[in-house]
Amino acid sequence: MKNNIKRIYVCKKDEFDHDSKALREEIKSSLGIDALSLKKYRRYDVEISDKTLEETISNVFYEPPVEEIYCEDYKRLEESFYKTIGVEYQAGQFDNREDGLIQTLALFTDEKIKAKVAEIYDIEGISDDELKKIKEFLINPVDSHEVDVFEKTDLKDDAKENHENLIYNGFNNLDENGLKNFVEEKSLAMSKEDLKVLQDYFKSENRDPNETEVAIIDTYWSDHCRHTTFNTELDIDFDVVTELDREIKRAFDSYMDMRKELDIKKPITLMSLGTILSKELRKNGKLEDLEVSSEINACSVKIKAKVEVDGKEELRDYLLMFKNETHNHPTEIEPVGGASTCLGGAIRDPLSGRSYVYQAMRVTGAGDPFTPIEKTLEGKLPQKKIVTEAALGYASYGNQVGVATGLVDEVYHSGYVAKRMETGAVIAATPLENVKRIEPIEGDVIILLGGKTGRDGIGGATGSSKSHNVSSIETESAQVQKGNAPEERKIQRLFRNPDAAKLIKKCNDFGAGGVSVAIGELADSIEVKLDKVPLKYSGLKPREIAISESQERMAVVIDKEDVEKFIKLADKENLESTEVAKVTGDGRLKMYYEDELICDMSYDFVNQTGAKREEKVEVVSEDFPEFLTNKDGVEDLEKYLSDLNITSKKNMVEIFDSSVGASTVLQPFGGKKQNTPSQVMAALIPTDDGNSKTASVMSYGFNPKLSEESQYLGGYYAVIESIAKLIAAGAPLTGIRLSFQEFYEKMDNKKSWSKPLKSLLGALTASRYFDAPPIGGKDSMSGTFEDINVAPTLIS
Repeated sequence: MKNNIKRIYVCKKDEFDHDSKALREEIKSSLGIDALSLKKYRRYDVEISDKTLEETISNVFYEPPVEEIYCEDYKRLEESFYKTIGVEYQAGQFDNREDGLIQTLALFTDEKIKAKVAEIYDIEGISDDELKKIKEFLINPVDSHEVDVFEKTDLKDDAKENHENLIYNGFNNLDENGLKNFVEEKSLAMSKEDLKVLQDYFKSENRDPNETEVAIIDTYWSDHCRHTTFNTELDIDFDVVTELDREIKRAFDSYMDMRKELDIKKPITLMSLGTILSKELRKNGKLEDLEVSSEINACSVKIKAKVEVDGKEELRDYLLMFKNETHNHPTEIEPVGGASTCLGGAIRDPLSGRSYVYQAMRVTGAGDPFTPIEKTLEGKLPQKKIVTEAALGYASYGNQVGVATGLVDEVYHSGYVAKRMETGAVIAATPLENVKRIEPIEGDVIILLGGKTGRDGIGGATGSSKSHNVSSIETESAQVQKGNAPEERKIQRLFRNPDAAKLIKKCNDFGAGGVSVAIGELADSIEVKLDKVPLKYSGLKPREIAISESQERMAVVIDKEDVEKFIKLADKENLESTEVAKVTGDGRLKMYYEDELICDMSYDFVNQTGAKREEKVEVVSEDFPEFLTNKDGVEDLEKYLSDLNITSKKNMVEIFDSSVGASTVLQPFGGKKQNTPSQVMAALIPTDDGNSKTASVMSYGFNPKLSEESQYLGGYYAVIESIAKLIAAGAPLTGIRLSFQEFYEKMDNKKSWSKPLKSLLGALTASRYFDAPPIGGKDSMSGTFEDINVAPTLIS
């Protein structure tokens, strides 16, 4: 039977329609609009045969006990509408419901099903002006757009193939002013000095670069990928005025003594401050549990895990991995997608190490969510919208992928109006024997595993490296990836299979930079076939395929003899796996589209970090904050307890599933009435064939008010607080390993540089005292919006 497009509406029966009632109350409280009634419908436009629709309608499209459906009579429903709003995801964005519908129907039929899903709101008792306000409230143009409720839906894919790869003719002849204009015209994250390095390279090759090559280098050399800010050479000038200044200077002198003892010749950088303690402890034999490998994308330590098998306990060798990740920029402009991919990104790093992620922590920073919508800054989303939707995004992703969220907290500070902080941290483990770290050799095959590639996420790495202004919500919208939790769950299952894990020589997740970085970093001689990369839709240019950050994908290096076996194992998990590249021996990164050479660059050049970066730092004097020495007693206590940061966050925390996986040791709330928040998260190491008797414990430390007043004490007490929480929960002091999350304003003057410098000096002093080294971290120096800066942030 010939397929045709069917339109189907589904809604909850009135007695079960809690979503519509909640949204009506939200509109009333946020916008002051009291609608007479509001009804939410889910609309499907599906290309499907009558036979398949009849067989599936009551067990796929709706739940008869609690929902009503309109199919043949949908026009009668549309005629009854009052004022309507139709909302649909932007093209290319991952739609969970649409994907779930198509995958479920595939269990019933071999038909090629096409579908689009929209949310339709029917509202009675409002004016046209009020309707406009509600539209602006419901629709975030970054990820969604309005659709005509009554118009027919076209499910055809009319995108034209576009294989053009523009060559920037005359690039090598640009003078300094020309390079500056080129940066602005192409909206590059590179500086004109970086571009001069690029120009010199292509002059040596006697050709101009093309758009794909420039985009790849812009991504590779971005702050996100190369930590260029943290690797900037610093010339530091101290101004010692107060007693605290003297303490800061002593901390710096101690750091310099460590450099001398370790014979470090490289320049002073923020990165050196963050990593020097682990180098000292390794030299002194106090960090022998650290796993050292060129592949590591997460903090990784070797542990002995106690497992009970058939009543007998035995110790097994495991890798314990943890990683923190921020998606501040994406969450700021698209809260649901940004927060969900924050967790997805955090999971991907230890997952690429073949470890099983079993618990997550979420620490976020926001402005006051009770700020009235009409006081929202131009170019910004309302704080309440960001806070509530980001929580839903992170929670829904974790719940779908099956990772328990053990600790949730949110920090409120006016500085985070500049840019929201969305931080996720995860912990993972795997038997040591399952992980092979083997350097690729010529002839090895690189397989792209998991999701397909679209335009979502193009420019994400470079975008997260920029500060923003009022136009960013529109100009940066394509940079937001869309998480695909079910796909990542499949990868979790595959990598937990020892048969599959042991075939992998090396692996990289598709985060920043997409194909170009995920595959490009696996070896120093690679040839990629861009036309082999599976696409969400047609019409993508080679440049877009090369740098798209679409989720959830992995690049794995497999011996050519094991390719068929690995692909069969992936097929069992319903994971698409495609040979897209191979390891060569010519020392170059080459990309082809069909027979056309799209990119051809030397790895010696690609692996650089651009122009040399040097900055003078003027360390700003600071003193002990007044609120630390204030002794007003009751009045001070009242002020403290009235702070938004002290209020209960139980309603938010309970959105997150803390029990999935059955390994959680401490629930988020304890005590007799289960109202006392836990200060750590703890979970048993996951095992497949026995009862785990070993638990991991994770927590965090950070106080924005303290850090704002004194960056040194902020970093110092972030470490103290994080360690104190672990000890209070019963963890031993030995074996504590740290990871730092830094988030600061744009580093555009010599005084601003002193903020992360002082924070890291404080953190170094405290962590060195406890022999608790930071063995990883994440940094972001883009917390500036117009003239507003985030609070100086170092989370331990």
